[in-house]
Amino acid sequence: MSASDELDTIDLRVLRALQVNGRATYDELAAQVSLSSSATLRRVKRLEESGVIQGYVALLKPERVGLPLMAYINVRLEKHTESHKRSPMDAFRASIQSWPEVIECHSLTGEMDYLLRVVVADMAHYSRFVMDTLLKHPSVQDCKTSFVLDRVKSTTALPI
Repeated sequence: MSASDELDTIDLRVLRALQVNGRATYDELAAQVSLSSSATLRRVKRLEESGVIQGYVALLKPERVGLPLMAYINVRLEKHTESHKRSPMDAFRASIQSWPEVIECHSLTGEMDYLLRVVVADMAHYSRFVMDTLLKHPSVQDCKTSFVLDRVKSTTALPI
């Protein structure tokens, strides 16, 4: 299953229900989508095996685990660097994987190359991350930060 048009209406109902409660039992899920538990189990397994369902996670409130400050950082990379055998983008992509403060990284079109979503404990933590990690990376030329003042909407559910 590689395209969304291969998902039927029952698959979509199963996926919507799982996006609301990924811990629902097969009996609960079956009742919501009007199938038997065994048929629901087969559908969920097929959706998992095909990669439509990537996994299951617990969603944490950052402020409840000591990470109340969220920022978005636009990053511009050097286009060429002598210090790396790999391209600056490859070197940056490899490094970003080991930075725990970065919870999302997206490659962009336009003036900046990447957008990072970062969570930190406070401004001192943010400053250490930017000064000691991000700006010290040999591929990074510039960065611009916007701090989140209020989370107006936050969801992991896709509009299917």
